[in-house]
Amino acid sequence: MRMYFKQRLFSWFDSYDIYDEQGNTIYVVKGQLSWGHCLKIFDPWGNEVGTVKERVLTLLPKFEVYLDGRYLGCIQKEFAFFRPRYNIDYNGWNIDGNFWEWDYRITNANGTEIASISKALFHMTDQYVMDVYNPQDALIVLMFVLAIDAEKCSRNNN
Repeated sequence: MRMYFKQRLFSWFDSYDIYDEQGNTIYVVKGQLSWGHCLKIFDPWGNEVGTVKERVLTLLPKFEVYLDGRYLGCIQKEFAFFRPRYNIDYNGWNIDGNFWEWDYRITNANGTEIASISKALFHMTDQYVMDVYNPQDALIVLMFVLAIDAEKCSRNNN
């Protein structure tokens, strides 16, 4: 399943639209006023389906992920040289990025690829292409990508 992640241009808070290959909106993401990033994910009918919430006052950036209000896991940036790496306490998943932080791979504990994420370059806002190999993982992958984008945004604004 391929999804397209596009940040909205003129928005006070983080806002994103997520599209499928036919251009249909499959998720809408709206930032909420909070201490640290708080992103709410809605289906096309306006039902809240997930939340990504930054934990503040941690040594390395950490985000909690909630699916339908239920805690699913967290993603935390690991200390690494040259290539970003994130540990996820969900099903043994890991995320590795390339040097430029444009491309990422999500793998399971066996090293099998769950998804690949590529940043689309030369756009006014952040845009990613996400290839998710099991459509049932699409929302979870999206939430982890949102956490990575929020972490990069926080780092670039400091």
